[in-house]
Amino acid sequence: MVVRMRHTRGHTRNRRSHHALEAVALATCSNCGAQHRPHHMCLNCGFYKGRVVIDLLAKKQAREARMEVKRAAIRGEEVAPAEAK
Repeated sequence: MVVRMRHTRGHTRNRRSHHALEAVALATCSNCGAQHRPHHMCLNCGFYKGRVVIDLLAKKQAREARMEVKRAAIRGEEVAPAEAK
């Protein structure tokens, strides 16, 4: 099927004038001062509206303990999970 009426470049560009991307709006964390998305918790400290939503420090420590056990298993050493804490 053939297009009967061709759009000029100007008409096409006018139609696409609303397709531009906008910069993401960022808010400042009241606890640590880092930038985060508005109405979302801070990914650095886990705070939202002045309260702890997720304790990221505890999660990070637990992950490090798991990773240490995994690294020891790869090396062939036997490490108890309580020893890694």
